[in-house]
Amino acid sequence: MDTPTTRILLADDHALVRQGLRLIIDAEPDLTVVAEAADGAEAVERASEEEVDLAILDIAMPRMTGIQAAREISRRAPGIRILMLSMYDNEQYFFESLKAGASGYVLKSVADRDLLEACRAAMRGEPFLYPGAVAALIRDYLQRDRQGEAMPDSILTPREEEIVKLIAEGHSSKEIAETLVISVKTVDRHRANILQKLGMRDRLELTKYAIRAGLVEP
Repeated sequence: MDTPTTRILLADDHALVRQGLRLIIDAEPDLTVVAEAADGAEAVERASEEEVDLAILDIAMPRMTGIQAAREISRRAPGIRILMLSMYDNEQYFFESLKAGASGYVLKSVADRDLLEACRAAMRGEPFLYPGAVAALIRDYLQRDRQGEAMPDSILTPREEEIVKLIAEGHSSKEIAETLVISVKTVDRHRANILQKLGMRDRLELTKYAIRAGLVEP
C-alpha cells in the first residue's frame, strides 16, 4: 500500500535556507513541499489557501514571528501539524512554541540530521524534542513539583475527558450533546480541541487513548 505523502508548508525569511531545506525534504518519497512563505503572515495565508498537512516555521521572521504564526494556524486550521525551526537552543522559545501548538522544535544547526525525523514524528502525532529541550522540560517539571505547584494529571480538562469517554463508547456528537446538555457545535469544538491537544486524528486513536487513560474498559 502506498504511504500518503505529507504536504509541507515551509516558512523562513531566508530564501537560501528554504532552498536547502526543500532539497532535503523533497528527496524523501513520503514528504513534499507544496508551499513556501517568507514571513509569518504569509505562512498563515498559505496555510489557509493550500492543502497542507504540516507547517515548518522559522521562529524569527518579519511581520509575524513563527510563534505568532503557529498560534494563528492552530486557531484557523487545527488539523495542521506544526514544527518550529530555530537557530537558538532557547528554553523560552521552546516553551512558547509548545504553547502555540507546535509538536516539535528543531535546531537549524542540525536540521539536516533531525528535520526528516521530526516531520515523521509530527505526522504520527508524537512530539519531537532535541536533547536540550528534553532536559529543559524535566527541569521545569521538577522545579514546579518542588515549589508545590499542582502538577496536571492530564492535559485534558474534566469536560474533555467526559467527551473522550463518550466518543470511545461509540456515541455520536448528537448523543453526546444530549447526554451533556450542550450543543452539537460545542461537542464538535471540544472534539477538535481534544484531537489537537493529543496530536490525534480520529475516533480510533481517541479510543486507544481512552483505554490507556483508564476512561473506558478495553
